[in-house]
Amino acid sequence: MPTILVIDDNPAVATALETLFSLHDIATRAATTPEDGLAILAREPVDLVVQDMNFRADTTSGEEGAALFARIREAHPDLPVILLTAWTHLEAAVGLVRAGAADYLAKPWDDRKLLASVNNLLELAETRRALAQAQGREQRRRDALERDLDLRGFVFADAASERVLALAGQVARSELPVLVTGPNGAGKEKIAEILHANSAVRNGPFVALNCGAIPADLIEAELFGAEAGAYTGASKSREGKFEAADGGTLFLDEVGTLPPAGQVKLLRVLETGRFQRLGSNREQQVKVRVVSATNADLPALIRAGQFREDLYYRLNAIELRLPPLAERPDDILPLARHFLPDGKRLSDGASRALLAHRWPGNVRELRNAVQRAALLARGAEIAAADLGLPEAAAAVPAGAIGDGPGGDAGAGGPAEPDRAAILDALERNGGVLAAAAADLGLSRQALYRRMERHGITRSGAAGAD
Repeated sequence: MPTILVIDDNPAVATALETLFSLHDIATRAATTPEDGLAILAREPVDLVVQDMNFRADTTSGEEGAALFARIREAHPDLPVILLTAWTHLEAAVGLVRAGAADYLAKPWDDRKLLASVNNLLELAETRRALAQAQGREQRRRDALERDLDLRGFVFADAASERVLALAGQVARSELPVLVTGPNGAGKEKIAEILHANSAVRNGPFVALNCGAIPADLIEAELFGAEAGAYTGASKSREGKFEAADGGTLFLDEVGTLPPAGQVKLLRVLETGRFQRLGSNREQQVKVRVVSATNADLPALIRAGQFREDLYYRLNAIELRLPPLAERPDDILPLARHFLPDGKRLSDGASRALLAHRWPGNVRELRNAVQRAALLARGAEIAAADLGLPEAAAAVPAGAIGDGPGGDAGAGGPAEPDRAAILDALERNGGVLAAAAADLGLSRQALYRRMERHGITRSGAAGAD
């Protein structure tokens, strides 16, 4: 049962309000002086305050009410306060609403209006509590990940990234090959580093090879090494990546670009752990954990006859999909701040512009944009114009900062859902917030914030937590 504190020097007012609220299952505490009211707030949990504007018989200025409100705000900044005011206090009450009071009603009050305001504020407070609890749970999970895993400096705040990291932590100690999928620039190599850093071979070497950067006629030499004279220009023997990674992890980036001959030999070494250098008849045995990555659709390449199906299943014992940055929007601002040099900060406009952009180049594009803006900014604060992004900062409402993708449909992203769209999604999904958020393409926390912004309560919502 929610609890309201009534602070009014007229006992008849307190009795009337207590009777009204009790009929609607709301508990009431009463105080006749500001000091008594503040004392109750200091020792008891209260969900809402209804306070008078005047506590002295010799004045009608409302100054005492304003002073009480200021003290409540200082001690309990998130506690909603409704002001009860005579007409002579109206101007002061309006000023306090601008200063953060939740509402004001003139005496004598209208019961229906007062109850409507009280119920809306109590439900909004419940939404805020649910959001704070959800954020607290997420923060505890993030703290646990950072405590239990070596994340190699991976910066994240989005639940999508958290899920990938948690799964990486689960599979890291396995010897099975892992395939990391996702678009260019999303951070696949960083995931490979995390897998190695938390594996049983973390003290061994971590060797990376970008298969797409090696000419087809040299890929076998890169993978398996070559003896002197094995090919034109091979003046001396050289070890390959498998030899270099023995006892550790070999990361094969852009594995979908491997030529057919390289695919055959890679399959063999994955199956047997044995290979030969080019130009040598001597087989070598290695023990290597293979992590591969691709931005290509390997099943489509298999259907086109460009990638071996048996190699795909050998590489893909476990798949980790790293979503594009547009699908983990809560990572955008933490990453941007991470890339800023010391002494630089983002303006609100720059933050909104970053959230409005779809980041087709993902984390790599974000890093380049932020570092370029830091060079171009005239002072310590980076403006939206410094980022050089096509989106106007005004495309995203100021309240959207930290929510995830906002903005205009013309920027290439989904339109910001309005109040009607949110209500429709809630109705379609039976009030289940998680389902409604997925329907709208938002995280649940982003939906909470938009509901709060539009004054939508959680009445009828289910399964939110």
